[in-house]
Amino acid sequence: MGSLNFSFIEITSAFMVLFAIIDILGSAPIIINVKKNNKNIHAFWASLVALIILIFFLFMGEGVLKLFGVDIESFAVAGALIIFIFAIEMILDIEIFRSYKAPKNTFSIVPLAFPLIAGPGSFTTLVALRAEYRVENILVALILNMAFVYLVLKSTDRIEKLIGEAGIYVIRKFFGIILLAIAVKLFTTNISYLIKL
Repeated sequence: MGSLNFSFIEITSAFMVLFAIIDILGSAPIIINVKKNNKNIHAFWASLVALIILIFFLFMGEGVLKLFGVDIESFAVAGALIIFIFAIEMILDIEIFRSYKAPKNTFSIVPLAFPLIAGPGSFTTLVALRAEYRVENILVALILNMAFVYLVLKSTDRIEKLIGEAGIYVIRKFFGIILLAIAVKLFTTNISYLIKL
């Protein structure tokens, strides 16, 4: 336990990256559509399953990479490019990865827990973050994000009325710019390491 090194700055940075990638507020229209199709969303189970999937990938993702002979810095560079594309989507209102539409008669696990919350973007981001931050700080940021996801899923209708479409639009733009800056930082940090090799 003495080896744990919690950092407010790292937790905040990781939280913001994951918050922007998961984009639960921006996904409100999809959640509302799922609610209409399935009548009930089990917010607790959707959040818990997503958290378990993401924690598994946080700890096992690097091991999976090693099976394919890929080092974490190379994956971080690839992850930075994916995060960059997500940011461009959010800023320019185009769809590259986010064309997923909720199928009818599904449950909280699909499509909410996976792939909406725990999906390719968040998997890539977690492994990329491990190249930059300590794992305990990423874990705290992840748990805080899932707590926020739970609150949003519990009160989607209220949030939509409170923030409105314009508010959701502004939030997406703001976090799109944050993501873009983080993608550039991740890329430059890890590409310099690879160039030195």
